[in-house]
Amino acid sequence: MSALPSSPPSSSLASVTKQHGRYRAFLFDMDGTIINSIAAAERIWGSWAKRQGLDVAAFLPTIHGARALDTIARLDLPGVDPHHESHGITAAEIIDVDGIVEIDGAQHFLQTLPPAQWAIVTSAPRALAIARLEAAGMPLPKVMVTAEDVKAGKPRPECYLLAAQKLGVPASDCLVFEDAAVGIEAGEAAGAEVMVITATHHHAMATRHASIASYAAMTATLDGDGFISLSEAAARAPG
Repeated sequence: MSALPSSPPSSSLASVTKQHGRYRAFLFDMDGTIINSIAAAERIWGSWAKRQGLDVAAFLPTIHGARALDTIARLDLPGVDPHHESHGITAAEIIDVDGIVEIDGAQHFLQTLPPAQWAIVTSAPRALAIARLEAAGMPLPKVMVTAEDVKAGKPRPECYLLAAQKLGVPASDCLVFEDAAVGIEAGEAAGAEVMVITATHHHAMATRHASIASYAAMTATLDGDGFISLSEAAARAPG
């Protein structure tokens, strides 16, 4: 989830079907990609930043996409233990899930995918990820890589490589869905293709990747060889 600088628009879904091919698996970031948790996250982080004497408005855009531990550690605040503080923030975030909702069309889209061919790859700890997914009414995946599962968080590629390994496919055969710059960089470094989700962006994002604002705009199809491809969705009946 992120608000990114103004820039030329990225390519649309109409081009992804031409630029990209068929995939063994889809790997989804969570916050800002399949759920919108910005308000909840910024309530907790804003209070923490205020207690630390930080410029809250300047600090909040830096929290998106990275692990809490890494976000705090890079501040290098005197007398602040990143491990202790990140645990406290996570505990508060697990309690405060008010207003967390799906990104438009995400729930239906995930439910159409073969369960063994998609995963969630998030910088959130597992307990927080589950709390937020349940609050938004999202399906829980068979494979989920969370903050505790990797030594180095995004933008390092370890999380996406691990998810692909758990699904039994090469990362190069995966499509990563991401919204934040650090996550996009992680997907690229893993050797995967990337789709940028812009639903929570306040400004256009400079990227060479295809982008969509809503999952309702596309549909996934599984072919006889077990590959998933994307196409523009036909209008769905309500309900």
